[in-house]
Amino acid sequence: MSAESAYFATGCFWGAERRFWKLDGVIETSVGYMGGTIAQPSYELVCTGTTGHTETVKVVFDPNKISYSRLLKEFWEMHDPTSLDRQGNDIGSQYRSAIFTTSDQQKREVEQSMAIYQGELDKNSIGQIVTQVLSADQNPYFEAELYHQRYLEKNPNGYDCHSSTGVTFPTNMVNA
Repeated sequence: MSAESAYFATGCFWGAERRFWKLDGVIETSVGYMGGTIAQPSYELVCTGTTGHTETVKVVFDPNKISYSRLLKEFWEMHDPTSLDRQGNDIGSQYRSAIFTTSDQQKREVEQSMAIYQGELDKNSIGQIVTQVLSADQNPYFEAELYHQRYLEKNPNGYDCHSSTGVTFPTNMVNA
């Protein structure tokens, strides 16, 4: 089996991690920080908004069981990618929408899915996508503190702030 990794930032990482870990073909998930300017940031530092990091979910998946495009469908639907530096009541740059790609192929798939989803948003008179698309190679992933890992598994009624546009990604545009 040849596992691949994907990195998604959709606001608070607790709810996003749970959505990804429930998908068949996802081998493991973890939460952490990417896109910032310092090494080994802490949650407290990231929350100051001064490090530039975003709360990120790392998804390790089996591409023979779930496609990257299926993960992208989940990404677009689970949050509001038109909201700059916030998701619902969570406000700050650490809650921005971002995808960190690990290959040129992932980048192409992100660009294609973004154009498709923007078309769906346009049909519903919803704003422009502000999701950052950055290279994972240039933005190291720093795993968050242990108490954040699978937080909603340990705290099933815990905080899960995910506002979405309510617009679904067209299923016929997703590779199996």
